[in-house]
Amino acid sequence: MQALQLYAGPKARAAIAQHGLQPQHISTIPGAAGGPKGLILGALDRFIFGDWLTRSSQPVDLVGASIGAWRMATACLNDSVAAFARLEHDYIHQHYELAPGQKRPTAEFVSEMFGQSLLSFYGGRVPEVLHHPRYKLHIVTSRGRHVLNTEHGLRTPLGYLGAFLTNTVHRKAMGAWLERVVFSSPGVDGHSMPLPFGTHDYRTRQVALSEANFNPALQASCSIPFVLKAVHNIPGAPPGAYWDGGITDYHLHLNYPAGAQNAIKNGAARAQSTRATGLNGTETQAEGGIVLYPHFQKSVVPGWLDKSLKWRHKSTHHLDNMLLLAPNPEWVKTLPNGKLPDRTDFTHYGPDLAGRVKAWSAACGASQQMVDEFATWLDQPDMARVLPL
Repeated sequence: MQALQLYAGPKARAAIAQHGLQPQHISTIPGAAGGPKGLILGALDRFIFGDWLTRSSQPVDLVGASIGAWRMATACLNDSVAAFARLEHDYIHQHYELAPGQKRPTAEFVSEMFGQSLLSFYGGRVPEVLHHPRYKLHIVTSRGRHVLNTEHGLRTPLGYLGAFLTNTVHRKAMGAWLERVVFSSPGVDGHSMPLPFGTHDYRTRQVALSEANFNPALQASCSIPFVLKAVHNIPGAPPGAYWDGGITDYHLHLNYPAGAQNAIKNGAARAQSTRATGLNGTETQAEGGIVLYPHFQKSVVPGWLDKSLKWRHKSTHHLDNMLLLAPNPEWVKTLPNGKLPDRTDFTHYGPDLAGRVKAWSAACGASQQMVDEFATWLDQPDMARVLPL
């Protein structure tokens, strides 16, 4: 059974049909929120960043929310293969001891432990991330506004209820409660690198990453409301409470074509050419390059509150330049418990850490099949395997 499925937007499909897919074609790589589901992409991350992309030299924007932000930041470390292996190990083995009679760890305790993990993981290595010669990191967070500007036992649940109801009517209107704040790698002038996506879809701010705000921004991007505490008053950013970037941008369904066009118009250094170059030096039709998206499902859901709003799960022209890699749903059924690792496993396995580690490790080990299939397809692209996104 095939483990990997490939989906492409129309422009990406046309470009790949003409020239195949080469590492120099890639302009942007997103990393979705989704907690433990992101573990299934570890083997692909090690292959893409540790092998395949090293055969090219163009700048690449890495956009991440929640675990996707942790993955994309890890890609910016020296010896990313070893770093990804550690991320997988640390995530799989995370465990929170419960006090007698306690059913779940407190948000304060989880935040404290997670913050310590990030300090250990990136200790002394933040400059590697900020000043990577090729990769430009963009960490997506959600900043509370008005009643959500500070975390509070009563106001926060009411604020998120308001955000949910508003979002159901119109996604953009949720900006009255929460705004997208993106922390981006600094350029040579210290200001943020240009965003690789348009921002007319939703209220957005951008802040330059620094050694002072890297860990708080990354922790904020992973801070699921009510599971972890919000991160307040991140250095260099507008004051307030910051939560998981997946709330505003669950699967990063962003306007990538607009970002490419903006970079071209502004003469940004990251867009050295207006088109991705094919093997024979000719231009492909994917303006701004290909958005390569290792994802754990086909649907690219805009925001976390859109999970139940199926009409927002369809592809749009924002994804025209995207090639999405995802596990075959039928293959997923062969994994432990017949599914991808997810947050329900913490409850399912409870104190049985060894049982959860065994199941998650088996799923991660099986994901090597996706890498093998992708590498074979890259050598001889079969367009019959590329389905419409």
